[in-house]
Amino acid sequence: MNRIYGYLRASTKEQDAKRAKQALELFVAHSNLVVSGWFIENESGATLKRPELFRLLDIAQRGDILLVEQVDRISRLNTTDWDLLKSKITDKGIIIVAFDLPTSHQFINIKNDEFTQRMLTAINSMMLDMLAAVARKDYEDRRRRQEEGIAKAKREGKYKGRTANPKRNENIAALLTASKSYSDIVNLLGCSRSTISKVRKSMTKP
Repeated sequence: MNRIYGYLRASTKEQDAKRAKQALELFVAHSNLVVSGWFIENESGATLKRPELFRLLDIAQRGDILLVEQVDRISRLNTTDWDLLKSKITDKGIIIVAFDLPTSHQFINIKNDEFTQRMLTAINSMMLDMLAAVARKDYEDRRRRQEEGIAKAKREGKYKGRTANPKRNENIAALLTASKSYSDIVNLLGCSRSTISKVRKSMTKP
């Protein structure tokens, strides 16, 4: 049996990326199998800049399974980026198994039946594309509603933007003063590079 790797993702540091871990472990345990390793990160599914996902893809070998709760954990990507990611997964021969993709569940137990595997692979590929498209639409709809809400609040004079985090900014300033790199600060504090840039600019103001 090839290895199974679990991938857990949440969009922000405030969300619990490990939320689905126990459910995935139980799902695999029903087939008397275990997850060989977990890859967990807090990154947007709308970007390809996800180091843990690509670390998983680098480690996994042909026939290994990439296990997720839902397809949108892998992709909320636009069509071009999804094609790039899917091509990498397909070229390596990695199999995606997701809770919300019932056609993929049989890959957990499939043995050496080449015909069945090829049929499932073809069906699975089509369903993956459909669910990835739905996930992208959901992402775009949420972004549009958010922008409409902000625009309305601005018109009504109610929009104040994001609340500043003084303590976090103090820590960023201290790390910048200590000559820490942006990457170091992101890893230590979980903030964005744009936030670090804003703090740096505020430090240079007279």
